[in-house]
Amino acid sequence: MPVSVPLYPVNLLVSGKPCLVVGGGVVASAKVGGLIDCEAAVHVVAPVVRPALRALARDLTLPASLRWDERPYTPPDLDGAYLVITATDDPAVNAKVFADATERGIWCNSADDPTNCSFTLPSRVRQGDLLVTFSTGGRSPALAKWLRQTYAEEFGSEYATLMDMLAEEREAIVAAGRTTEGLAWHEALSSGMLELIREGRLAEAKERLQACLSSSSI
Repeated sequence: MPVSVPLYPVNLLVSGKPCLVVGGGVVASAKVGGLIDCEAAVHVVAPVVRPALRALARDLTLPASLRWDERPYTPPDLDGAYLVITATDDPAVNAKVFADATERGIWCNSADDPTNCSFTLPSRVRQGDLLVTFSTGGRSPALAKWLRQTYAEEFGSEYATLMDMLAEEREAIVAAGRTTEGLAWHEALSSGMLELIREGRLAEAKERLQACLSSSSI
C-alpha cells in the first residue's frame, strides 16, 4: 500500500541511541545491519533469532551494540527506545508494535507495511559519508531497489575519496580564515577530478581542485 501524502526527508542521528527491532529473520537482519552501520544500540526481540542476525554480533565493531531476547514482543520492550522497526511476518504483531510506539510518541517503521509506519526507509547507496537515497512513497519498491542496484555501481569507493578530498580542502580554507562561498566547487567537480581519482592519481586530482578554487578566489 503506497503512502498517500508527501514524505518529509530526514537523516536521523541514531549513534548510541537505543533502537528496538521486532523480528529475527532475514528482513530483520537487514534492518539491524543498517542501524549498526549508523552506530546504534540495537535490541532485537523475536521468538526465534536466525543465524544471519546472530552473525552480525560476531562481526560487530564498536561503538554499535547488539543484544537480543528470544521471546514474543511485549510493550515494556519499548521502554527507553528512540526508534522502533518491526520486521515480522505477522501483521497483528506489526500493528500492535506500531500502536504501542505511536502511543508513546516513538517513531516506528513496519517493513513493507506503510499503514503501520510513522516513517519509511528509502533504498540507499552509501560510500563513506556520501548517502544517496531512492524512494517511491511505497508505490513501487521494485523501482527503488532497481535504482539502488543500478547506482551502487556508479557510486563506487572513489566517491568517498572525492568527498574526503573536498572536505579536507574546505576545512583548510576555513582554518585560514577565508570563506568557502563563491569558490568554483562545481567547476572543480566537472574538471575530471573523479576520473583522476579512479586512476589512482590522487595528487593530480588535488592539484586540479586547488587550481580551480584558487582561480575563482582571485
